[in-house]
Amino acid sequence: MNLRAGRLGKKMSEDAATFTSSLEFDKYIFEADIECNRAHTTMLSKQGIIESSTAQEILEALDELKSEGIDALDLDPSVEDIHMALENYVTAKIGKKAGFMHTAKSRNDQVATDLRIVLRQKIIEIQIDILDFIEGLVDLASEHTETVIIGYTHLQHAQPTTFAHHLMAYTHSLKRDYERLKDTYKRVNINPLGSAAMTTTSFPINREITTKILGFDSYMENSMDAVSSRDFIAETIFDLSMLLTTISKICEEMVLWSTHEFGLITISDEFSSTSSIMPQKKNPDVAEIARAKSAVLYGELNTILTILKAIPYTYNRDLQEITPHLWNGIETAHSTLNIVREMVLSIKINKKRGLELARANFATATDLADVIVREKQIPFRIAHKIVGRMVTDALATNMKPEDIDAAFLDEITEEISGSPLGLSNDLISKALDPLENIKMRKVPGGPSPEMVNLTLKNLKTFLSNEEDYLNTKNI
Repeated sequence: MNLRAGRLGKKMSEDAATFTSSLEFDKYIFEADIECNRAHTTMLSKQGIIESSTAQEILEALDELKSEGIDALDLDPSVEDIHMALENYVTAKIGKKAGFMHTAKSRNDQVATDLRIVLRQKIIEIQIDILDFIEGLVDLASEHTETVIIGYTHLQHAQPTTFAHHLMAYTHSLKRDYERLKDTYKRVNINPLGSAAMTTTSFPINREITTKILGFDSYMENSMDAVSSRDFIAETIFDLSMLLTTISKICEEMVLWSTHEFGLITISDEFSSTSSIMPQKKNPDVAEIARAKSAVLYGELNTILTILKAIPYTYNRDLQEITPHLWNGIETAHSTLNIVREMVLSIKINKKRGLELARANFATATDLADVIVREKQIPFRIAHKIVGRMVTDALATNMKPEDIDAAFLDEITEEISGSPLGLSNDLISKALDPLENIKMRKVPGGPSPEMVNLTLKNLKTFLSNEEDYLNTKNI
Protein backbone atom coordinates (compact mmCIF):
# COMPACT_ATOMS: atom_id res chain seq x y z
CA MET A 1 0.00 0.00 0.00
CA ASN A 2 1.34 3.44 -0.95
CA LEU A 3 0.47 5.75 1.93
CA ARG A 4 1.71 8.79 -0.01
CA ALA A 5 -0.52 8.29 -3.05
CA GLY A 6 -3.46 10.35 -1.82
CA ARG A 7 -1.77 13.58 -0.81
CA LEU A 8 1.76 13.59 -2.19
CA GLY A 9 2.65 13.62 -5.85
CA LYS A 10 6.23 12.37 -5.54
CA LYS A 11 7.89 9.40 -3.97
CA MET A 12 10.19 10.17 -1.04
CA SER A 13 13.84 9.99 -2.02
CA GLU A 14 15.77 6.92 -0.91
CA ASP A 15 18.01 8.99 1.36
CA ALA A 16 15.03 10.76 2.94
CA ALA A 17 13.22 7.44 3.44
CA THR A 18 16.25 5.94 5.17
CA PHE A 19 16.77 9.08 7.26
CA THR A 20 13.18 9.15 8.57
CA SER A 21 12.58 5.40 8.88
CA SER A 22 12.14 3.90 12.34
CA LEU A 23 12.28 0.28 11.17
CA GLU A 24 15.75 -0.31 12.60
CA PHE A 25 14.50 -0.08 16.18
CA ASP A 26 10.83 -0.94 15.57
CA LYS A 27 11.74 -4.61 16.14
CA TYR A 28 11.16 -3.96 19.84
CA ILE A 29 7.48 -3.19 19.31
CA PHE A 30 6.71 -5.83 16.66
CA GLU A 31 4.66 -8.14 18.88
CA ALA A 32 3.13 -5.23 20.77
CA ASP A 33 1.94 -3.77 17.45
CA ILE A 34 0.23 -7.05 16.63
CA GLU A 35 -1.49 -7.07 20.04
CA CYS A 36 -2.49 -3.44 19.65
CA ASN A 37 -4.09 -4.13 16.26
CA ARG A 38 -5.79 -7.25 17.60
CA ALA A 39 -7.32 -5.33 20.49
CA HIS A 40 -8.43 -2.44 18.30
CA THR A 41 -9.93 -4.72 15.65
CA THR A 42 -11.76 -6.75 18.30
CA MET A 43 -13.19 -3.56 19.76
CA LEU A 44 -14.27 -2.28 16.32
CA SER A 45 -16.14 -5.54 15.75
CA LYS A 46 -17.82 -5.53 19.17
CA GLN A 47 -18.93 -1.94 18.62
CA GLY A 48 -20.38 -2.80 15.20
CA ILE A 49 -18.03 -0.39 13.48
CA ILE A 50 -16.69 -3.08 11.16
CA GLU A 51 -18.21 -6.40 10.08
CA SER A 52 -17.39 -9.32 12.38
CA SER A 53 -16.34 -11.39 9.35
CA THR A 54 -13.88 -8.70 8.28
CA ALA A 55 -12.55 -8.49 11.82
CA GLN A 56 -12.09 -12.26 11.87
CA GLU A 57 -10.04 -12.20 8.66
CA ILE A 58 -7.84 -9.43 10.07
CA LEU A 59 -7.32 -11.29 13.35
CA GLU A 60 -6.40 -14.52 11.54
CA ALA A 61 -3.84 -12.65 9.42
CA LEU A 62 -2.38 -11.07 12.54
CA ASP A 63 -2.10 -14.48 14.19
CA GLU A 64 -0.30 -15.80 11.11
CA LEU A 65 2.15 -12.92 11.27
CA LYS A 66 2.83 -13.53 14.96
CA SER A 67 3.66 -17.18 14.28
CA GLU A 68 5.86 -16.31 11.29
CA GLY A 69 7.75 -13.56 13.11
CA ILE A 70 9.13 -10.22 12.05
CA ASP A 71 11.08 -11.72 9.14
CA ALA A 72 7.77 -12.12 7.32
CA LEU A 73 7.49 -8.34 6.95
CA ASP A 74 8.85 -6.18 4.15
CA LEU A 75 11.22 -3.94 6.07
CA ASP A 76 12.31 -1.72 3.20
CA PRO A 77 12.89 1.83 4.53
CA SER A 78 10.34 3.19 2.06
CA VAL A 79 7.66 1.51 4.20
CA GLU A 80 8.50 4.06 6.94
CA ASP A 81 7.70 2.04 10.06
CA ILE A 82 6.53 -1.23 11.56
CA HIS A 83 2.89 -0.13 11.52
CA MET A 84 2.79 0.23 7.74
CA ALA A 85 4.83 -2.94 7.25
CA LEU A 86 2.31 -4.83 9.35
CA GLU A 87 -0.67 -3.34 7.52
CA ASN A 88 0.95 -4.20 4.18
CA TYR A 89 1.33 -7.81 5.35
CA VAL A 90 -2.34 -8.07 6.30
CA THR A 91 -3.31 -6.42 2.99
CA ALA A 92 -1.28 -9.01 1.09
CA LYS A 93 -3.19 -11.73 2.96
CA ILE A 94 -6.79 -10.50 2.79
CA GLY A 95 -6.80 -7.61 0.33
CA LYS A 96 -8.32 -4.16 0.79
CA LYS A 97 -10.34 -5.28 3.81
CA ALA A 98 -7.15 -4.86 5.79
CA GLY A 99 -7.71 -1.12 5.62
CA PHE A 100 -10.59 -1.46 8.09
CA MET A 101 -8.00 -2.32 10.73
CA HIS A 102 -6.96 1.32 10.78
CA THR A 103 -10.46 2.68 11.32
CA ALA A 104 -10.56 5.19 14.20
CA LYS A 105 -6.85 4.71 14.83
CA SER A 106 -3.71 6.67 14.03
CA ARG A 107 -0.07 5.65 14.09
CA ASN A 108 0.20 8.34 16.77
CA ASP A 109 -1.87 6.55 19.40
CA GLN A 110 -0.72 3.18 18.07
CA VAL A 111 3.00 3.75 18.66
CA ALA A 112 2.31 5.36 22.04
CA THR A 113 0.41 2.21 23.02
CA ASP A 114 3.05 -0.15 21.67
CA LEU A 115 5.80 1.59 23.63
CA ARG A 116 3.87 1.27 26.86
CA ILE A 117 3.10 -2.40 26.27
CA VAL A 118 6.76 -3.25 25.73
CA LEU A 119 8.13 -0.97 28.41
CA ARG A 120 5.93 -2.34 31.18
CA GLN A 121 7.22 -5.83 30.31
CA LYS A 122 10.83 -4.61 30.41
CA ILE A 123 10.28 -2.91 33.76
CA ILE A 124 8.92 -6.10 35.30
CA GLU A 125 11.83 -8.13 33.93
CA ILE A 126 14.34 -5.72 35.47
CA GLN A 127 12.42 -5.68 38.75
CA ILE A 128 12.61 -9.48 38.90
CA ASP A 129 16.37 -9.35 38.47
CA ILE A 130 16.77 -6.62 41.10
CA LEU A 131 14.89 -8.87 43.54
CA ASP A 132 17.20 -11.74 42.60
CA PHE A 133 20.20 -9.55 43.41
CA ILE A 134 18.72 -8.51 46.75
CA GLU A 135 17.93 -12.14 47.59
CA GLY A 136 21.49 -13.19 46.77
CA LEU A 137 22.88 -10.40 48.95
CA VAL A 138 20.58 -11.43 51.80
CA ASP A 139 21.86 -15.00 51.58
CA LEU A 140 25.48 -13.81 51.49
CA ALA A 141 24.94 -11.43 54.41
CA SER A 142 23.41 -14.22 56.50
CA GLU A 143 26.82 -15.91 56.48
CA HIS A 144 28.69 -12.83 57.67
CA THR A 145 26.79 -11.21 60.55
CA GLU A 146 29.95 -11.46 62.70
CA THR A 147 32.53 -10.94 59.94
CA VAL A 148 34.20 -7.74 61.14
CA ILE A 149 35.40 -5.14 58.63
CA ILE A 150 36.23 -1.47 58.86
CA GLY A 151 33.74 1.16 57.74
CA TYR A 152 34.91 4.32 56.03
CA THR A 153 34.02 7.98 55.90
CA HIS A 154 36.05 10.18 53.56
CA LEU A 155 37.66 6.83 52.58
CA GLN A 156 39.44 6.94 55.96
CA HIS A 157 39.03 4.37 58.73
CA ALA A 158 35.91 5.37 60.65
CA GLN A 159 34.19 2.68 62.73
CA PRO A 160 34.06 -1.11 62.71
CA THR A 161 31.06 -2.80 61.19
CA THR A 162 30.32 -6.19 59.69
CA PHE A 163 30.38 -7.40 56.14
CA ALA A 164 26.69 -8.28 56.51
CA HIS A 165 25.84 -4.75 57.61
CA HIS A 166 27.69 -3.34 54.61
CA LEU A 167 25.87 -5.69 52.23
CA MET A 168 22.59 -4.53 53.75
CA ALA A 169 23.46 -1.01 52.59
CA TYR A 170 23.55 -2.42 49.06
CA THR A 171 20.20 -4.18 49.48
CA HIS A 172 18.40 -1.08 50.68
CA SER A 173 19.76 1.02 47.83
CA LEU A 174 18.60 -1.66 45.40
CA LYS A 175 15.24 -1.83 47.17
CA ARG A 176 14.69 1.87 46.49
CA ASP A 177 15.72 1.34 42.85
CA TYR A 178 13.11 -1.43 42.65
CA GLU A 179 10.44 0.74 44.26
CA ARG A 180 11.11 3.64 41.88
CA LEU A 181 10.44 1.34 38.94
CA LYS A 182 7.33 -0.02 40.64
CA ASP A 183 5.99 3.51 41.01
CA THR A 184 6.89 4.41 37.42
CA TYR A 185 5.04 1.31 36.21
CA LYS A 186 1.77 2.92 37.33
CA ARG A 187 2.33 5.80 34.91
CA VAL A 188 3.47 3.51 32.10
CA ASN A 189 0.46 1.20 32.34
CA ILE A 190 -2.15 3.68 31.06
CA ASN A 191 -3.79 3.21 27.66
CA PRO A 192 -3.45 5.91 24.95
CA LEU A 193 -5.25 3.83 22.30
CA GLY A 194 -8.40 5.55 21.07
CA SER A 195 -6.82 9.00 21.05
CA ALA A 196 -6.22 8.61 17.30
CA ALA A 197 -4.15 11.42 15.79
CA MET A 198 -4.85 13.91 18.60
CA THR A 199 -8.61 14.49 19.07
CA THR A 200 -9.99 10.92 19.23
CA THR A 201 -12.60 10.00 16.59
CA SER A 202 -16.24 10.39 15.64
CA PHE A 203 -16.66 6.60 15.54
CA PRO A 204 -18.38 5.16 18.65
CA ILE A 205 -15.30 3.32 19.93
CA ASN A 206 -15.10 1.81 23.42
CA ARG A 207 -11.77 2.53 25.08
CA GLU A 208 -12.60 0.38 28.08
CA ILE A 209 -12.59 -2.70 25.83
CA THR A 210 -9.07 -2.11 24.50
CA THR A 211 -7.87 -1.15 27.96
CA LYS A 212 -9.06 -4.48 29.35
CA ILE A 213 -7.79 -6.57 26.44
CA LEU A 214 -4.31 -5.00 26.59
CA GLY A 215 -4.08 -5.25 30.38
CA PHE A 216 -3.83 -1.54 31.13
CA ASP A 217 -4.99 -0.19 34.49
CA SER A 218 -6.92 2.67 32.87
CA TYR A 219 -6.95 4.86 29.77
CA MET A 220 -5.50 8.33 29.30
CA GLU A 221 -8.13 11.02 29.67
CA ASN A 222 -6.72 13.65 27.34
CA SER A 223 -6.09 12.63 23.76
CA MET A 224 -3.56 15.39 23.08
CA ASP A 225 -1.51 14.38 26.07
CA ALA A 226 -1.88 10.70 25.21
CA VAL A 227 -0.24 10.88 21.78
CA SER A 228 2.54 13.28 22.73
CA SER A 229 3.57 12.28 26.25
CA ARG A 230 6.90 10.51 26.59
CA ASP A 231 7.61 11.52 30.18
CA PHE A 232 7.10 7.89 31.16
CA ILE A 233 10.16 7.08 29.06
CA ALA A 234 12.24 9.81 30.68
CA GLU A 235 11.09 8.65 34.10
CA THR A 236 12.05 5.04 33.38
CA ILE A 237 15.49 6.03 32.13
CA PHE A 238 15.97 8.18 35.23
CA ASP A 239 15.08 5.18 37.40
CA LEU A 240 17.60 3.07 35.51
CA SER A 241 20.22 5.84 35.81
CA MET A 242 19.77 5.69 39.58
CA LEU A 243 19.97 1.89 39.46
CA LEU A 244 23.27 2.07 37.63
CA THR A 245 24.48 4.70 40.08
CA THR A 246 23.90 2.12 42.82
CA ILE A 247 25.63 -0.54 40.71
CA SER A 248 28.56 1.79 40.01
CA LYS A 249 29.07 2.52 43.71
CA ILE A 250 29.07 -1.20 44.45
CA CYS A 251 31.57 -1.81 41.66
CA GLU A 252 33.82 0.96 42.97
CA GLU A 253 34.04 -0.86 46.27
CA MET A 254 34.70 -4.18 44.54
CA VAL A 255 37.61 -2.54 42.72
CA LEU A 256 39.00 -0.97 45.90
CA TRP A 257 38.46 -3.96 48.16
CA SER A 258 40.13 -6.34 45.72
CA THR A 259 43.40 -4.36 45.66
CA HIS A 260 46.44 -5.58 47.58
CA GLU A 261 46.21 -2.51 49.80
CA PHE A 262 42.68 -3.35 50.97
CA GLY A 263 42.77 -7.10 50.48
CA LEU A 264 39.20 -7.56 51.73
CA ILE A 265 37.82 -9.61 48.83
CA THR A 266 38.84 -11.70 45.87
CA ILE A 267 36.85 -11.30 42.67
CA SER A 268 36.27 -14.53 40.78
CA ASP A 269 38.50 -15.20 37.77
CA GLU A 270 35.42 -15.33 35.51
CA PHE A 271 34.96 -11.59 35.99
CA SER A 272 38.61 -10.60 35.74
CA SER A 273 41.36 -10.27 33.15
CA THR A 274 45.14 -10.15 33.14
CA SER A 275 47.67 -7.80 31.58
CA SER A 276 49.16 -8.27 28.12
CA ILE A 277 52.60 -7.48 29.55
CA MET A 278 52.44 -7.93 33.35
CA PRO A 279 51.78 -11.62 34.05
CA GLN A 280 51.05 -11.13 37.75
CA LYS A 281 48.05 -8.87 37.14
CA LYS A 282 44.44 -9.72 37.91
CA ASN A 283 42.29 -6.82 36.78
CA PRO A 284 38.64 -6.26 37.86
CA ASP A 285 37.48 -5.60 34.29
CA VAL A 286 33.77 -6.36 34.75
CA ALA A 287 33.54 -4.02 37.73
CA GLU A 288 35.34 -1.26 35.84
CA ILE A 289 33.24 -1.57 32.69
CA ALA A 290 30.04 -1.73 34.75
CA ARG A 291 31.15 1.38 36.64
CA ALA A 292 31.40 3.20 33.31
CA LYS A 293 28.02 2.03 32.02
CA SER A 294 26.21 4.49 34.28
CA ALA A 295 27.49 7.24 31.99
CA VAL A 296 25.59 5.65 29.09
CA LEU A 297 22.33 5.96 31.01
CA TYR A 298 23.05 9.55 32.02
CA GLY A 299 23.66 10.34 28.35
CA GLU A 300 20.43 8.68 27.23
CA LEU A 301 18.45 10.55 29.89
CA ASN A 302 19.95 13.89 28.88
CA THR A 303 19.23 13.17 25.21
CA ILE A 304 15.60 12.24 25.90
CA LEU A 305 14.98 15.31 28.02
CA THR A 306 16.63 17.55 25.43
CA ILE A 307 14.39 16.18 22.66
CA LEU A 308 11.28 16.58 24.80
CA LYS A 309 11.88 20.06 26.16
CA ALA A 310 10.83 22.13 23.14
CA ILE A 311 8.27 19.99 21.29
CA PRO A 312 4.84 21.61 21.02
CA TYR A 313 1.69 19.58 21.61
CA THR A 314 0.82 17.16 20.11
CA TYR A 315 2.64 14.58 17.97
CA ASN A 316 5.87 15.55 16.24
CA ARG A 317 8.24 13.23 14.44
CA ASP A 318 11.02 14.22 16.85
CA LEU A 319 9.44 11.78 19.30
CA GLN A 320 10.58 8.92 17.10
CA GLU A 321 14.18 9.78 17.99
CA ILE A 322 13.53 9.08 21.67
CA THR A 323 12.84 5.37 21.32
CA PRO A 324 16.36 4.21 20.29
CA HIS A 325 17.65 5.85 23.47
CA LEU A 326 14.99 4.09 25.50
CA TRP A 327 15.88 0.65 24.18
CA ASN A 328 19.63 1.22 24.50
CA GLY A 329 19.13 2.42 28.05
CA ILE A 330 17.00 -0.61 28.91
CA GLU A 331 19.47 -3.10 27.43
CA THR A 332 22.51 -1.41 28.99
CA ALA A 333 20.99 -1.21 32.45
CA HIS A 334 19.61 -4.75 32.39
CA SER A 335 22.79 -6.43 31.19
CA THR A 336 24.90 -4.41 33.65
CA LEU A 337 22.63 -5.36 36.55
CA ASN A 338 22.85 -9.05 35.74
CA ILE A 339 26.61 -9.28 35.23
CA VAL A 340 27.34 -7.30 38.39
CA ARG A 341 24.96 -9.49 40.39
CA GLU A 342 26.84 -12.58 39.24
CA MET A 343 30.20 -10.98 40.04
CA VAL A 344 29.31 -9.69 43.51
CA LEU A 345 27.67 -12.92 44.62
CA SER A 346 30.79 -14.90 43.65
CA ILE A 347 33.34 -12.90 45.67
CA LYS A 348 35.41 -14.47 48.46
CA ILE A 349 35.77 -12.50 51.70
CA ASN A 350 39.04 -12.31 53.63
CA LYS A 351 37.77 -12.39 57.23
CA LYS A 352 41.26 -12.19 58.73
CA ARG A 353 42.05 -9.02 56.77
CA GLY A 354 38.73 -7.45 57.72
CA LEU A 355 39.42 -7.90 61.42
CA GLU A 356 43.00 -6.72 61.00
CA LEU A 357 41.86 -3.46 59.41
CA ALA A 358 39.16 -2.95 62.05
CA ARG A 359 41.79 -3.22 64.80
CA ALA A 360 44.51 -1.25 63.06
CA ASN A 361 43.70 2.42 63.41
CA PHE A 362 41.67 3.11 66.57
CA ALA A 363 38.37 2.85 64.72
CA THR A 364 36.70 1.96 68.04
CA ALA A 365 37.62 5.30 69.61
CA THR A 366 34.06 6.64 69.44
CA ASP A 367 32.82 3.89 71.70
CA LEU A 368 35.52 4.55 74.25
CA ALA A 369 34.33 8.17 74.33
CA ASP A 370 30.75 6.91 74.75
CA VAL A 371 31.82 4.68 77.65
CA ILE A 372 33.48 7.68 79.35
CA VAL A 373 30.28 9.69 79.00
CA ARG A 374 28.11 6.82 80.21
CA GLU A 375 30.25 5.68 83.12
CA LYS A 376 31.67 8.99 84.36
CA GLN A 377 28.94 11.48 83.35
CA ILE A 378 31.47 13.58 81.48
CA PRO A 379 30.21 15.76 78.56
CA PHE A 380 30.84 14.12 75.20
CA ARG A 381 33.00 16.99 73.93
CA ILE A 382 35.43 16.51 76.84
CA ALA A 383 35.39 12.74 76.32
CA HIS A 384 36.05 13.36 72.63
CA LYS A 385 39.09 15.49 73.56
CA ILE A 386 40.43 12.84 75.96
CA VAL A 387 40.15 10.02 73.45
CA GLY A 388 41.52 12.16 70.61
CA ARG A 389 44.59 12.93 72.72
CA MET A 390 44.88 9.25 73.62
CA VAL A 391 44.94 8.27 69.92
CA THR A 392 47.56 10.93 69.12
CA ASP A 393 49.85 9.78 71.96
CA ALA A 394 49.34 6.10 71.16
CA LEU A 395 50.19 6.53 67.48
CA ALA A 396 53.28 8.56 68.41
CA THR A 397 54.56 5.64 70.49
CA ASN A 398 53.37 2.87 68.12
CA MET A 399 50.78 1.58 70.58
CA LYS A 400 47.86 -0.50 69.33
CA PRO A 401 44.29 -0.42 70.72
CA GLU A 402 44.90 -3.59 72.70
CA ASP A 403 47.85 -1.86 74.43
CA ILE A 404 45.67 0.84 75.97
CA ASP A 405 45.00 0.41 79.68
CA ALA A 406 43.55 2.39 82.57
CA ALA A 407 46.91 3.82 83.64
CA PHE A 408 47.64 5.24 80.19
CA LEU A 409 44.17 6.79 79.96
CA ASP A 410 44.36 8.20 83.51
CA GLU A 411 47.65 9.93 82.70
CA ILE A 412 46.02 11.73 79.80
CA THR A 413 42.86 12.72 81.68
CA GLU A 414 44.89 14.14 84.54
CA GLU A 415 46.66 16.43 82.09
CA ILE A 416 43.36 17.52 80.52
CA SER A 417 40.99 17.70 83.50
CA GLY A 418 43.26 17.50 86.52
CA SER A 419 41.99 14.15 87.79
CA PRO A 420 42.24 10.50 86.71
CA LEU A 421 39.34 8.89 84.88
CA GLY A 422 39.24 5.66 86.85
CA LEU A 423 37.79 3.39 84.15
CA SER A 424 38.46 -0.33 84.58
CA ASN A 425 40.71 -2.18 82.16
CA ASP A 426 37.77 -4.46 81.30
CA LEU A 427 35.57 -1.57 80.17
CA ILE A 428 38.40 -0.07 78.13
CA SER A 429 39.22 -3.40 76.51
CA LYS A 430 35.60 -4.09 75.54
CA ALA A 431 35.13 -0.57 74.17
CA LEU A 432 38.21 -0.93 71.96
CA ASP A 433 37.47 -4.48 70.77
CA PRO A 434 35.86 -4.29 67.30
CA LEU A 435 33.42 -7.19 67.65
CA GLU A 436 32.34 -6.20 71.16
CA ASN A 437 32.01 -2.66 69.85
CA ILE A 438 29.69 -3.84 67.06
CA LYS A 439 27.59 -6.01 69.38
CA MET A 440 26.79 -2.97 71.53
CA ARG A 441 25.18 -1.15 68.59
CA LYS A 442 21.69 -2.56 69.00
CA VAL A 443 19.87 0.47 67.65
CA PRO A 444 17.56 -0.44 64.71
CA GLY A 445 19.57 -0.06 61.52
CA GLY A 446 22.82 -0.73 63.36
CA PRO A 447 25.50 -3.35 62.73
CA SER A 448 24.99 -5.65 65.71
CA PRO A 449 24.20 -9.22 64.61
CA GLU A 450 20.84 -8.88 66.37
CA MET A 451 19.86 -5.81 64.36
CA VAL A 452 21.25 -7.16 61.07
CA ASN A 453 19.25 -10.36 61.53
CA LEU A 454 16.13 -8.25 62.03
CA THR A 455 16.88 -6.40 58.81
CA LEU A 456 17.43 -9.69 57.00
CA LYS A 457 14.06 -10.94 58.25
CA ASN A 458 12.33 -7.76 57.06
CA LEU A 459 13.98 -8.02 53.65
CA LYS A 460 12.87 -11.63 53.27
CA THR A 461 9.29 -10.52 53.93
CA PHE A 462 9.69 -7.74 51.36
CA LEU A 463 11.04 -10.22 48.79
CA SER A 464 8.16 -12.61 49.37
CA ASN A 465 5.54 -9.86 49.06
CA GLU A 466 7.07 -8.43 45.89
CA GLU A 467 7.41 -11.82 44.25
CA ASP A 468 3.67 -12.31 44.85
CA TYR A 469 3.02 -8.85 43.38
CA LEU A 470 5.06 -9.56 40.25
CA ASN A 471 3.25 -12.86 39.77
CA THR A 472 0.01 -10.88 39.40
CA LYS A 473 1.55 -9.19 36.34
CA ASN A 474 1.53 -12.53 34.47
CA ILE A 475 5.09 -12.12 33.24
